Amino acid sequence: MHKVKTVYDHIRENNIKTAVLVAMFPISFIALVFLFCWIIMPVQDALNTTVQVAIPTFVICLVWMIISWAFGDSMMMSGAGAHEIHDDTPENKKIFRMVENVALAAGLPTPRVYIIPDNGLNAFATGRSPNDASVALTRGIINKLDDNELQGVIAHEMSHIGNRDIRLDMLLITGVGVTVFAADILLRVALQSNNNRDENGKAGTGAVLLMVWLAFTVFNVVISPLLQLAVSRKREFAADACGAQITRNPRALADALRKISGNATVKSLSETKSMAIACIAEPGKSFMGDLFSTHPSTEERIKRLENM
Repeated sequence: MHKVKTVYDHIRENNIKTAVLVAMFPISFIALVFLFCWIIMPVQDALNTTVQVAIPTFVICLVWMIISWAFGDSMMMSGAGAHEIHDDTPENKKIFRMVENVALAAGLPTPRVYIIPDNGLNAFATGRSPNDASVALTRGIINKLDDNELQGVIAHEMSHIGNRDIRLDMLLITGVGVTVFAADILLRVALQSNNNRDENGKAGTGAVLLMVWLAFTVFNVVISPLLQLAVSRKREFAADACGAQITRNPRALADALRKISGNATVKSLSETKSMAIACIAEPGKSFMGDLFSTHPSTEERIKRLENM
């Protein structure tokens, strides 16, 4: 008899995937450094250069993971332009109570609630664990969805919290940010360094740095999105299903997704491409369409919800 997966099975699977993905980031980057360095130097020199790059890379990854763990949620909220609300006004009280009620139904602590001042329809959750999680909703999604639909969206985000997806999202988003910054610095230094070979025929410092920059660029443009997609789409289906179970109203979430799909663009979120994996719908167009989209198609998500 086929065993039905429980929320605990999803949590365990996500923890394993988190460990594998976190390990794949530095490993794939080091492999790219070796391949690009091999283009301009012998194998042994390429290996030596790769080792010299690998040590600081692993140290930086470790330090950045610690920083992300401590401040990643604040960094995401700041980047989204979100501000925290409390039940101190009638309007805020309604939203706050709605989040509180959905959290209660999900058996989770009430997360902090943030509002993004944008008319686009989107939402995301972040945090290290359910005990210190946060949910952010755009002003547009609050104004344009009815109460049942909004509860469905909140339940979807609570599912990400319960399944511990938020931990991986936070590490990925902040981690990708630092690699983009590092690539920019490397390019500037490479262009100002010596590109000529020395008397022994070895590549100059500038050429080596340029190869490392190319490794960063390929990693940021190709490898990193593929690693994110490795689990992102499955987690969205799982969050839809769990969210529908929390509210006992899959049609409400399906109707919400229809409305969201027509206007999911949020400027503060689309400016940081890595933020897309945390949102209920992609906040901007993927540069390669559905191939690199962080989410399954809205039509397929709606179909699955309506078949529940």
